[in-house]
Amino acid sequence: MNFKQILFKFSPYFGLLFVFLLFVTLCPPAFYSFFNLKTILTQTVIVGIAAMGATMVIIAGGIDLSVGSQIALGTVVVAKVLSMNGLDGEASGSTALLASLLSIVACMACGVLTGLVVSKFKIVPFIVTLGMMQIARGVSKWFASEQTVSAPLNPLTSLMLVEPESEWLVFGISVWVMIALMFVLVVVLKYTILGRYIFAIGSNEQTARLCGINISKYKVLIYMLSGVFTGIAAVMQFSNLTVGDPTAANGMELDIIAAVVIGGGSLSGGEGSATGSLIGALMMAVLRNGCNMLGVPNYVQEIIIGLIIVGAVLIDKLKHRLK
Repeated sequence: MNFKQILFKFSPYFGLLFVFLLFVTLCPPAFYSFFNLKTILTQTVIVGIAAMGATMVIIAGGIDLSVGSQIALGTVVVAKVLSMNGLDGEASGSTALLASLLSIVACMACGVLTGLVVSKFKIVPFIVTLGMMQIARGVSKWFASEQTVSAPLNPLTSLMLVEPESEWLVFGISVWVMIALMFVLVVVLKYTILGRYIFAIGSNEQTARLCGINISKYKVLIYMLSGVFTGIAAVMQFSNLTVGDPTAANGMELDIIAAVVIGGGSLSGGEGSATGSLIGALMMAVLRNGCNMLGVPNYVQEIIIGLIIVGAVLIDKLKHRLK
């Protein structure tokens, strides 16, 4: 492996290191305090988990524009289930678990429906997921009666705490969930038949079909698994908001796709990794956190992230030329 190949392969890591060191230089010492580092990791959780699900879709040559709307739907489902017995008192752990599972099932159902339409009717994923984005957002607004859904006190609100209730955890529960999911996805992509099939479909769908891979079956499965990750991200979003909000995560799908691209995922398919996508999400969290400390306006942050995305795509093109 020559220098150029090493540079391209580890470019997301070099990019994260550069952004972090830049803000260490520019920001006050509070930026690199341990508490702020934990805050940045917690701010990465929602986009990071959803980005890992989107990684499978993008590696397989697809795209999903509906993840933001699915997250909003998931928060509403959680709040509705938790508030079934009223807003007084505190919801039990079993109710919170049921609410979380139903949120994941709702997002998983969106993924299955998307996968079926994409695979059976041969419609490009961009159009199908654009439609699902509107459907999921509309269903969440209908389900919530076009208003936020309050929920009683419940165990889920502690998931996104920066300082965990049990000090021995060091990081919040949500951060450990994100790390655990990353390891699961690394194993799936690198060491399972499903992982090989995902890369094969994204690299060359026609060749994969000739090799005997059931393309339709695995596309449905890929979108379904992506929905599971999105559902978990929705639970974390609810924990962050403490209410079900049908307008939540508006535009978050762009951050999620950006995290995958910045992390080395190729929109042409066949390339991407769980760790890379997490690095991409972390880079955007560091950027936003540092810019906020410096008082940089939001529109400037968006311009910078846009330039980073274009740069990541450019690196992907150069990497393909090198090959």
